[in-house]
Amino acid sequence: MPAPTSPRKQSLMPSTPLRRLLRAHGHALSAVVQIGKAGINPAVIAQVARALFDHELIKVKLARECPETRFEVAERLGEGPGVNVVQILGRTILLYKRHPKQPRFEGLAS
Repeated sequence: MPAPTSPRKQSLMPSTPLRRLLRAHGHALSAVVQIGKAGINPAVIAQVARALFDHELIKVKLARECPETRFEVAERLGEGPGVNVVQILGRTILLYKRHPKQPRFEGLAS
């Protein structure tokens, strides 16, 4: 599948059955990480990394005061090793990182 043509959506993971499954599971999730007026900083990145390790699939909510756009935040968070941006919807970003020992979602998509 070709990469997204919109530069805003370059950070999204490719459309696959896994992405559809993750979007379906992410629908019912609440935001685990919130980004406010301080924007992306090392503490937020560490919090996202820990939440991804614990949950594998998380929602990140951007407050209106956040200085970066949602696409810039998604790109920065998606730069982490193994982190995939599943969806950007409004001011919410859905992130996925496969758990190294006990993956919950891989293998379920068909």
